[in-house]
Amino acid sequence: MTIRLPDSTGGLRTYEPRPEPFAVTPGAPFTSRTVFSAAHVVADPFADTTPDSPAAVDWDATLAFRRHLWSHGLGVAEAMDTAQRGMGLDWAGAAELIRRSAAEARAVGGRIACGVGTDQITAGTLAEVRAAYEEQLALVESSGAQAILMASRALAAAASGPEDYLEVYGHLLRQAAEPVVLHWLGPMFDPALEGYWGSADLDAATDTFLEVIAAHPDKVEGIKVSLLDARREIDIRRRLPQGVRCYTGDDFNYPELIAGDDKGFSHALLGIFDPLGPLAAEAVRVLDTGNVAGFRELLDPTVELSRHLFQAPTRFYKTGVVFLAWLAGHQSHFTMVGGLQSARSLPHFARAYELADGLGLFPDPKLAEERMRNLLALYGVTQ
Repeated sequence: MTIRLPDSTGGLRTYEPRPEPFAVTPGAPFTSRTVFSAAHVVADPFADTTPDSPAAVDWDATLAFRRHLWSHGLGVAEAMDTAQRGMGLDWAGAAELIRRSAAEARAVGGRIACGVGTDQITAGTLAEVRAAYEEQLALVESSGAQAILMASRALAAAASGPEDYLEVYGHLLRQAAEPVVLHWLGPMFDPALEGYWGSADLDAATDTFLEVIAAHPDKVEGIKVSLLDARREIDIRRRLPQGVRCYTGDDFNYPELIAGDDKGFSHALLGIFDPLGPLAAEAVRVLDTGNVAGFRELLDPTVELSRHLFQAPTRFYKTGVVFLAWLAGHQSHFTMVGGLQSARSLPHFARAYELADGLGLFPDPKLAEERMRNLLALYGVTQ
């Protein structure tokens, strides 16, 4: 059977869904790369909330999705941007998410790292920003999870130059109980982070970022770079102190960055590995055998979907991530924290469905097609 999908011109095109999914069987732990999926949260569709209300989370479905990722060998990067941190999920909700997911990770033996930010305040002095970071760092460490020091909107607003970043991050790294991951999130993901590390000049910002790491290499397990600039990530990767890992956050260029070159490679901490989880895991296991060509053969075709989901405004990529989770049967509805399901258009959803189906990402293609038809009917598209 075929399905009629809307396109960007206002017309309809005919698409024939794929009959079978891409077959994946969970296998052995990864040996060549450490891979995290930044996981989304599942909203409670029956909660009587508004976009301005505190997040109402379906905890059972949210934790079930994390077990799905762990079952394929992926680590979970928790309470990150993909989980709508700062876009519907406030600090109280993020704290509860961290506690619950860390406990679940201990129960099933899954790897977890959690975001540490400053979103309990919207603005403040440097001392207040530092205190907010400290509160979140204490919670993550007490949960038993690894800490990811995320970029802070409040710090971007309060800092007057690179020296303020050096002071705040230096203080946090000195007191961290275990080595952390430093996260540099670009303004395409959050416009409030323009000029992070004290300069809008990326070369100068890179120098400050690397200065923080060089001063505390024993407290930095790795870095996550989300600038959608492969050349810059490779440059940063080659300038890291020995033993500090680079986790790519580049959802446009991840196959080449993970594959690497004769001078090194990136590990991964990616939002796109939420919908790609099983396929990405299969590709990494192929890479574990030394088969770089086979790895690229599996992962390269996924880039078109990723670039589609992460197209500008990039900060709304999580709408497509949750949409695909619904089509794949990981949740019973397409409702998002903060009403963010409205952030993308019907043609965007239609193309996301077509690309994901073509990759075989839906365990039950018939269910995905049925749900796509239901969404189309809701928008007034008749078949």
